[in-house]
Amino acid sequence: MTTSRHDEPPSLGAENPSPAHVPTRAELDDMGPEELAVLAARLDDVEIVHNQRKWPVPGTRAEKRAERAVALWFLISALSAVAFIGVFLFWPYEYVAPGQPGHQLYSAYTPLVGLFFGLSVLALGIGVISYVKKFFPDEVSVQQRHDGPSDEVARRTVIAQLAKAGKDTDIARRSLIKRTAGLAAGVFGLGLGIAAVAPLIRDPWKGREEADLWVTGWKPVNGETVYLRYDTGDPSEIALVRPEDQDPGSMMTVFPFRESERGDEEALVKALRKSDNPVMLIRLRPGTPVTLREGQEDFHHGDYYAFSKICTHLGCPTSLFESQTNRILCPCHQSQFIATEYGKPVFGPAARPLPQLPITVNDEGYLVATGDFPEAIGPSFWEIHGS
Repeated sequence: MTTSRHDEPPSLGAENPSPAHVPTRAELDDMGPEELAVLAARLDDVEIVHNQRKWPVPGTRAEKRAERAVALWFLISALSAVAFIGVFLFWPYEYVAPGQPGHQLYSAYTPLVGLFFGLSVLALGIGVISYVKKFFPDEVSVQQRHDGPSDEVARRTVIAQLAKAGKDTDIARRSLIKRTAGLAAGVFGLGLGIAAVAPLIRDPWKGREEADLWVTGWKPVNGETVYLRYDTGDPSEIALVRPEDQDPGSMMTVFPFRESERGDEEALVKALRKSDNPVMLIRLRPGTPVTLREGQEDFHHGDYYAFSKICTHLGCPTSLFESQTNRILCPCHQSQFIATEYGKPVFGPAARPLPQLPITVNDEGYLVATGDFPEAIGPSFWEIHGS
C-alpha cells in the first residue's frame, strides 16, 4: 500500500531537530490559527513563561487614551511628511547672496527639508514603538537556538504567530491607529517618491545651449576677459593669477573673474561658490613630457594646465595633486587622473577625463581663460558623447 503524498510529513529541517510530533499536511490544513500559533511555539522549542494581554477588558478609558497617543504620533509623522513635500517642491531653493532679499528664505531650505523629513521618520518610529509597548501582550519566553533553514512547518506556523499577535493586540478594531498609521506611511512614501523623481521633472535643459549642464562661469560674455583668481577668504579682494605666482610641480584652485563684477558682492560670491567653477591650475616641472588631447593642443600655456576640479565619477572635488607622478586624486572614491595625459583616468571608477579649460597669458601678464570647457563637467549623463 502506498501513502498519499498529501499525507506525507513535511520535510524536517535543522530548525526542528526533534519535535514530539510533526503534523502532516492534512493535519496542518485542519488546524485553526490558534492551534497553529501554539504549534509554532512548540516546534521552535519555545517555552512561554508568562503571557498577559495589556487590555483584558476592551474599551476602557485608559485603553482609548493609549490608542489616541499612538495615533497622535502617526498623525505627526503624516503632517511632517506633508510639510517635507511642501518645502521640497515650493520653497525657494535657488542661491541668493547674503544681504540680498530672500537670502534668509534660501538659507532655510535645507534645514527645513532635513527637519521635516527627520521628524516624519522619528514620529513614525515612535508610533510603532508606542503601539508595541502599549498593546502587545507582556510575554516572557525562552527559546532554544537552532541553526539551519526553516522547514515548511515553521514557515506555515510563523504566519499564524503573526496573525495571532495582531489578534491579541486587537488591531482589527483599532481604526484610529490603522488610519493614522496608514496615513503616515502613505504620505511618507509619497514624499520619498517625490524626492526621487523631482530631479527628472525639473527641466535640466532649460535654455538649451545655455543650459547649466553645458555652461559654466568660465563662458565668455560679450567678449569680456575672464581672469583666473584665487580665493583669499574675502570675496571682494581680487587676487588675479600671474605665472610667477606658482612654483613648478604645484597646484592651486582658481575661479573666474570679470572686471564687470568688481564691487558686485553677489556676483563675486556666486563666482566663488558656483559648483562647476573651481578649476585646478597645475604647473608641471619644466621638461615634463606631455601627451596632448586631439583638438586641445593649444589649451595650455607653457607648463600651466587647467582642469575642472569636479570628478567625472560622482562630482566630488579632486583636491589632491601628487607632483612626483603628476597624478590628480579624488579622495571620495580614489579615482586618479594623470595631468600629463590631458587628465585621463588611470585608476578608480571614473571613466572620463577631467575637462580641460583653455588658458593663456594676456598682455597684462595675467592668466586668463580663452573660452569655456569644451564639454560638460562632472559626472557623465546620457547626452555626453565621446571621452
